[in-house]
Amino acid sequence: MRKLLTTTAIAAVALMALSGCSTRTDSSGGGDASAAAGFAADSLIGVALPSKTSENWVLAGGLFEDGLKEAGFKGDVQYAGASTTVKDQQDQISAMVTKGAKVIIIGAADGGQLGTQVKAAHDAGAIVIAYDRLILNTADLDYYVAYDNFNVGELQGQALLDGLAAKKPAGPYNIELFSGSSDDANSAVFFNGAMSVLQPKIDDGTLVVGSGQTDIKQTATAGWKAENAQSRMDALLTSTYGDKTVDGVLSPNDTLARAVITSVKAAGKDIPVVTGQDSEAESVKSIMAGEQYSTINKDTRVLVAQAIDMVKVLQKGDTPEVNDTKSYDNGKKVVPAFLLPPVIVTKDNAGEAYANDPKLSPLTK
Repeated sequence: MRKLLTTTAIAAVALMALSGCSTRTDSSGGGDASAAAGFAADSLIGVALPSKTSENWVLAGGLFEDGLKEAGFKGDVQYAGASTTVKDQQDQISAMVTKGAKVIIIGAADGGQLGTQVKAAHDAGAIVIAYDRLILNTADLDYYVAYDNFNVGELQGQALLDGLAAKKPAGPYNIELFSGSSDDANSAVFFNGAMSVLQPKIDDGTLVVGSGQTDIKQTATAGWKAENAQSRMDALLTSTYGDKTVDGVLSPNDTLARAVITSVKAAGKDIPVVTGQDSEAESVKSIMAGEQYSTINKDTRVLVAQAIDMVKVLQKGDTPEVNDTKSYDNGKKVVPAFLLPPVIVTKDNAGEAYANDPKLSPLTK
């Protein structure tokens, strides 16, 4: 298990991200960007984001608007609608191509359904950067910028084990597993990372998945929607935990974590150890109140800054630095990636983890 980062380390990573420096020894350049010769300093830069399903997507849009303007670019930041998300995003990307965007940054609504639009962008001379979520099955994707999502899963799995051990000294522990939406490529990465930690403990009997639902198809939460997670947890409590206690729940993000806790409370049961991700304000409050056990800090400010920094480098006709050229095979190519390190947060280190976050630091007092 990789060591957890201190606040000092987070700050150092942020500085490296903003300067375009690599955090790993593999710092090969990447991408076959067709616009590698550079482009005008006031060019149009498109940003296509999914629907506003979490605080971080809302925050990212504002940061992109402000950051691109400050850098001298014309920003076109669009969100997909909640009802026809994929179609909205396909149309928005196509419009950005028509408008002559030199770089299009995409937080995919569905990473498996954007290949046609990415190819059209590439054919028009635009550089395409996948933001946070990998775009699948296209050779026309140039770069990927994200937090190390497999490590996110590893940290979540280890947090679940740590929380269970703190709650009672020895197993077996009854747990349930939740994963994200099946149309999000990150869901499987998070889940696989967590299971790399949890599966050995399931195999040796330390962890018992009461429902027996361990396949990602069984654990998926459509649309990352809280109501879907709550409904599934309600059903699990009824079918499996009538006279038993659920000790822990692997939740892939904070929204779903709070939904699980709501379900357990409504059933009149003790709150289990529940993991999360995204450092949403309501979940930070829950952690400080001793309910949700953990979240993952993936500072959106740093991730957006890194994406904009890549645009600045491309504008000059240079090749952005990447630190992973092996891990992210999208089905057509291994996409050059710049990965930032995630940080696990519990009540014990929340004050340190959010010390420099003006929105979250007051919640940890």
